[in-house]
Amino acid sequence: MHHPLRIALLFIPSLTLAAPLAVPDSPSGLPNWPPPVVAPFLSPEDAIKTIQVPPGFHLEVVAAEPLIQHPVALSWDPDGRMYVVEMRSYMPDVNGDNESAPTGRITILESTQHTARMDKATTFLDHLVLPRAVSFVQGGVLVGAPPKLLFCKDNDNDGKCDQQTVVETDFGVGGNPEHQPNGLMPALDNWIYSPNYSRRLRYLNGSWISDPIPELGQWGISQDDQGRLYENSNTDQLRASLFPPHYADRNSHYRATGAYEQVAKDQTVWPLHSTAVDRGYVHTLMRDDGTLLYFTAACAPCVYRGGLYPPEFNNNVFVCEPAGNLIKRNLITPSPDGSLVASDAYSHKDFLASTYERFRPVNLFTGPDGCLYIVDMHHGILQHRTYLTTYCKDQYLARQLEKHMDTGRIYRIVPDNIKPFPEPHLSTATTAQLIDTLHHPNGWWRDTAQRLLVEKGDFKSIPPLKKMATTDANPLARLHAAWTLEGLHAINPDLISKLLADSDPRIRAAAIRIAEPLIAVPATRAKVLPAILKLSDDSSPDVRLQLTLTLTPLGTPETDSAVTSLLSTDPTPLLRDATLTGLRGRELPFLSHLLSTWPDNHPGRSDLVQSLSRCILNEGSPKNVADLLRLTASLDKSWQQLSVLDGLEPPGTRRRRNKRFAPVLPHQVTLAAEPKEFLSLQARPHLKDSVENTLAIIHWPGQPGYTPPPPPKPLTSEQQARFTHGQAVYNLTCIACHKADGQGQAGLAPPLVDSEWAIGPQSRVLRIVLQGLQGPITVSGQSYALDMPALSKLSDDDIASVLTFVRRNWDHTANPVDPSAVKQVRATTRPYPWSERELLKVP
Repeated sequence: MHHPLRIALLFIPSLTLAAPLAVPDSPSGLPNWPPPVVAPFLSPEDAIKTIQVPPGFHLEVVAAEPLIQHPVALSWDPDGRMYVVEMRSYMPDVNGDNESAPTGRITILESTQHTARMDKATTFLDHLVLPRAVSFVQGGVLVGAPPKLLFCKDNDNDGKCDQQTVVETDFGVGGNPEHQPNGLMPALDNWIYSPNYSRRLRYLNGSWISDPIPELGQWGISQDDQGRLYENSNTDQLRASLFPPHYADRNSHYRATGAYEQVAKDQTVWPLHSTAVDRGYVHTLMRDDGTLLYFTAACAPCVYRGGLYPPEFNNNVFVCEPAGNLIKRNLITPSPDGSLVASDAYSHKDFLASTYERFRPVNLFTGPDGCLYIVDMHHGILQHRTYLTTYCKDQYLARQLEKHMDTGRIYRIVPDNIKPFPEPHLSTATTAQLIDTLHHPNGWWRDTAQRLLVEKGDFKSIPPLKKMATTDANPLARLHAAWTLEGLHAINPDLISKLLADSDPRIRAAAIRIAEPLIAVPATRAKVLPAILKLSDDSSPDVRLQLTLTLTPLGTPETDSAVTSLLSTDPTPLLRDATLTGLRGRELPFLSHLLSTWPDNHPGRSDLVQSLSRCILNEGSPKNVADLLRLTASLDKSWQQLSVLDGLEPPGTRRRRNKRFAPVLPHQVTLAAEPKEFLSLQARPHLKDSVENTLAIIHWPGQPGYTPPPPPKPLTSEQQARFTHGQAVYNLTCIACHKADGQGQAGLAPPLVDSEWAIGPQSRVLRIVLQGLQGPITVSGQSYALDMPALSKLSDDDIASVLTFVRRNWDHTANPVDPSAVKQVRATTRPYPWSERELLKVP
């Protein structure tokens, strides 16, 4: 279960940080915000008075120092005891000195008076370095304590961990904690998901198993009643997995986006006061009054499933912005194509906002009582030293935010005149009581009951669960019962047939996915597949999406016909995305099938043909590319030919040939022989330019005028040593955003592979690293409205090393970078980030 890329990170040498870059208080040409004001220290009760919430709600203190210090996450056990993760060593001062001290801990909070206010604290586990996650499973507790994921048990019921088992050794490997695994959320599908982690986990048949998924999100994770996952990143407040993320990794020739789709386009926030922000000197990030304009520290998306608030709050998604001391409320609206759209619940204000700058909401959870819980880290120094600018450091000091450490609060948002749900006692509940709990209006109760039923493995629960899944009047109870049966391995064709006929589309979609193990076995496939295929014309986009995800990899004539029918009537981007994930190695025959079926170009068809063509190019097989060229020449529809050729020219190829950039051409393919049929297309005027663009990356022996490019000059021993060190720097500093494969992550960072900025002129990439980048920026023809923080605290050698690694990794052949070049650019530095327009003027 160990990931080799991550194991290597455990042995990264320490990096050398250069002296902090001196940034003037009011750099030339930058706005002069209001002068910083000293942030007072307020008691929890006084802090509440500074927090504005909508009418009909009020805040209550649940816990505060000295019971807890710098909490970052929490979870409840089946009886409602609160387990709190305390990251006590995070940025103890503005330099982050002694941050690796093993002072983190997991604390159990209880109320001896059985009220909302906690008054008893028991240290469950301590001596941890920057812990970040806790979750209950199998009668124990999973704890994210980097670099380990631990399974901890309290065998004598004294509230203290006395047994530890290491589940994983790569759950966080150093660097900025916000870019490390966290979350550990048990989901509706009986898997445990974590942001910033490349696997999902499950306890099965007495051992832990894992399954690869894309690394999604940054800090915090949540799910809605349907089981869709919600994540985000600092400047991208809300994204969702419109289809389960494990499907997205099936095709290495295609990067699916449906598992991490942007839901909220609007990133505007409405703070009540001016705050210290890391890039607060950037015009476009701040208003004229010095308040934050857009999310810069978005985290902890939380779907409200409490069942206590008014009905209009159900499945709303709340998002924290600790830099602005506020919480946003998003309304979620499904679109006809199956996508989701988030909109602000209020006009020119947020759900919750405070004038108290030490209020740092870093996590949100829906509690067993139905209330929304706020984890207030109450840590004045919010920005981690990895990206802390001198500007922000000076702001922290001026506001005295480095003082009054060792504090922390937890609040709950309570509706007026509505009594919260009572304390749970599910650890002693009978099987029948747990099954009945699947009806509960509160999502925590339903989730916990489902988990406990699966873990009990009581075979007597199967008949009543099957009855509930197929006949109960409550659709959420039916949905949970179906997934509970999946967890108990009690799925059979008869049950699937009944679930496929359910009136609720959420259950029909779940039934298709739950049936996949039965489809994989010939003996049961014939019993369930016909009923599944009948849903090809289902009215629900969720059902059609899951049907596409399930059928596409099967590759039989009947399943390909069903997928083609779906695409013909519903060619939405999401459905196309789902199709491409399941076609690895079959793109060419499926493309040929589509082209023979689609004589006319209806909306969406050209895009799918183009994507399939690009997948074939990405595979890099000379035979398949030659077959594709031959197929293109045989087509008699110009829209089909142009669509294929567009796919053979990845976005940005024309732009890359612009004189402003080095001539970087992707995916050079050398064929076994001259593609004569394809070359004949040059005689057709409407195809001539597209054919010539393709010929820039297609070659063959004896091609006139083609000389293979010389191999790159080998690295010297010194440069090779720098390359090796650069990989360590990359793993510690860059991998969280740009990922191990250099392909970046939607909503977080653009790709580095074949990037005209990464492997173009050194003068530009050095300025990006030293001073940062303010988006939008175009990379390989795609625009990214993202910012990159400056990494000026890295030494000249570290920067030269990491850029040498980037410019020579992933088949890149760009020149290595010498520390002297870094020193030269650093000497002409400026205190604010570059824009694309400015960088293009740099030779």
